[in-house]
Amino acid sequence: MKLLHAWLILIVLVTPAMADGQPPSEDEAIRKTALDYIEGWYTGDAERMARALHPDLAKRIVGLEGENVLHHMTAAQLIEGTGKGGGSRTPVERRRSDVRILDVYEGNASVRVDAADFVDYLHLARIDGRWLIINVLWALRPE
Repeated sequence: MKLLHAWLILIVLVTPAMADGQPPSEDEAIRKTALDYIEGWYTGDAERMARALHPDLAKRIVGLEGENVLHHMTAAQLIEGTGKGGGSRTPVERRRSDVRILDVYEGNASVRVDAADFVDYLHLARIDGRWLIINVLWALRPE
């Protein structure tokens, strides 16, 4: 029992982002930005989406409906679409928000987000101490 108690104390002591005022780790801050993006989409929370995006965001997909064309979306368009309901029509049981940090170097990060209907590759930059999404390249999941 003492060993279990010691392990629980150790877990509590090394758990990041505790209420002791310590800043979150870089990975936690990156993950939080990615979750603001995808969960904001699912809940139609435009404010949460806006918090995750750099104003000059470029979101792109190559080929919708079999076209070999680059389609582009701005931060303003994505925030507006989110505010109009965004992914809130996706049934809760189908929603996915799997975030995988692929690489972090200095103030740059690459993240993969697996969602219900698409996969997003995010590029984030740390700007004024905040991680913001500056690029998204995405692809639809097959039905």
